[in-house]
Amino acid sequence: MSLNIKPKEVTAIINSLLGGVVPKIGVQHITVGRSAEVDAFLHALEDVKNGHSIVKFWIGDFGSGKSFMMHLLNTVALKQKFVVSNADFTPDNRLYSTDGKAVVLYSAIMDNIAIQTKPEGGALPTLLDKWIEQIMINTAQENGISPTEIRNEQYIELIQRNILKTVNEVTEVGAFDFAHVIMKYYEGFIKHDELLRRNALKWLKGEYKTKTEAKQDLGVREIINDLNYYDMLKNFTKLFVSIGYSGFMINLDEAINLYKIATAAMREKNYEKILSIYNDCFQGKVSNLFINFAGTGEFLENPRRGLFSYQALKSRLETNKFENLAVRDFAQPVIRLMPLNNNEIFVLLKKLKAVFELNYNITIDVNDEDVRLFMEELYNKPGAHEFLTPREVIRDFLNVLSIIRQNPGVNKQQLFGDIQVKDERPNETLLADIEEL
Repeated sequence: MSLNIKPKEVTAIINSLLGGVVPKIGVQHITVGRSAEVDAFLHALEDVKNGHSIVKFWIGDFGSGKSFMMHLLNTVALKQKFVVSNADFTPDNRLYSTDGKAVVLYSAIMDNIAIQTKPEGGALPTLLDKWIEQIMINTAQENGISPTEIRNEQYIELIQRNILKTVNEVTEVGAFDFAHVIMKYYEGFIKHDELLRRNALKWLKGEYKTKTEAKQDLGVREIINDLNYYDMLKNFTKLFVSIGYSGFMINLDEAINLYKIATAAMREKNYEKILSIYNDCFQGKVSNLFINFAGTGEFLENPRRGLFSYQALKSRLETNKFENLAVRDFAQPVIRLMPLNNNEIFVLLKKLKAVFELNYNITIDVNDEDVRLFMEELYNKPGAHEFLTPREVIRDFLNVLSIIRQNPGVNKQQLFGDIQVKDERPNETLLADIEEL
């Protein structure tokens, strides 16, 4: 199997999957069985490029490929010139809080910002530098100054005025402080003052804990906090579009952690925030923003703790009643990720073998019949029908290849027979009930 894949992607795929996590890059090379979802996603991206905003919920069982899908969406969106970011919900971050947990989520989003030339994240400084370069070039042209001369410190105030003007055009809430901090970033950029530049980035990423500290370092009155972080995300969306990007896509995975919030009142506040974002996007109150949530069916449908416990969300997210396994509707807000069938798993394992061989520059003595035998052994194990997920199949297969690579004479059939199937799914309902007691 011939693969046009970069060595860096090869290593990322193998190391990540052996470690039980989804690789940040290269997932498109091992994707199978998701063409309809990707096609629908491409159409949605076109809408967002044209100024609309969209929220999608990607729902699937534990290990069904939700995180994989999020990374695939990233790859597709980056090629469409979107700025993208990923963040996981955890017990320490959420959409709504009064104790700093929401701004922690914001900081994770800003840390993980990626563009096509920096797909692994950390691209915010690159984007700011690019935007400032554009403003300097435009200012130089407007005032008859050479592109080289405009970098002199004598023109700092002239550039800062244009920064303020441009930021005011693309921001709605918190424009003054937002613009002031970006001007400080520019000042650090021109004067090669790395401390000032880092402090400006620290503010923009929501990492200042007190207003006093921010005022001392940057001379601003406010900081990004639990209450205003969403407004800042909207500001950045407009800023990215003004630079020339198609929009801003944010993927929020592990949404089951919202379901697990212990107190019903706080859980409802988080669902209320999802509703607010949903309404903003579909009512046209925000442009060029695409937000994806990934979670389990329990997170969506549980009538006591899931999104369906919040009636306003339930009415918006219920499945199209005309949809079935044969006839899908990918235009609706909720997209359910169906399990891969045996043929798709077979193709996936063959692709993984090819990537594995590229990574180690070796030919593994495993043919198509061996792959089928591996699958047959695995799927006939006790509990396989109930517990087995693509995640375990992939990990077991790569572990087998690893053993064969290092022990070429090993008995493959015996190796396949030694594999055991375990229930690795978390008992989400039980965990949540315990936390609520």
